[in-house]
Amino acid sequence: MKIVIATINGGLDDRVNQAFGRTPTFTIVDVENGQITNVQVLPNPGYSQPRGAGVTAAQFCIDQGANAVIAGQFGPNSSGVLQAAGIKMVSAPATMTVREAVESFLRGELTGAIMGPEGSGMGGGYGRGGGMGRGRGAGGGMGRGRGGGYGRGRGGW
Repeated sequence: MKIVIATINGGLDDRVNQAFGRTPTFTIVDVENGQITNVQVLPNPGYSQPRGAGVTAAQFCIDQGANAVIAGQFGPNSSGVLQAAGIKMVSAPATMTVREAVESFLRGELTGAIMGPEGSGMGGGYGRGGGMGRGRGAGGGMGRGRGGGYGRGRGGW
């Protein structure tokens, strides 16, 4: 089993980073028969992207062959990509080291994923729906409404 953990500096003694998409590094842990057999620290390719960091980070985890991903919380875009790939997402508190998080996950103590602020804290469905709604409202509805109103107003002068 391959577990990818969001970290700041990386390694088994680093703490779990709360931001999945914007984490500086990922600590990749191979587990066989309940034991950690290999640890690798790699930079997050999405860390400094202006947009799409979560999707890039999720794709990186897919490319690494992850079975599970551990972070503090996940945004709506990254969780959608990971979920579509069948990768289990679990959240761990910032106080937990990578080693503690992996061991807790293997014992079945870490089971759920917390969605980040963009997900309204309500889970993946609400997060994705809300994001699309805001996009349509601000871009389409409000844009046409303001444009039409001002256009007619100035035209009457």
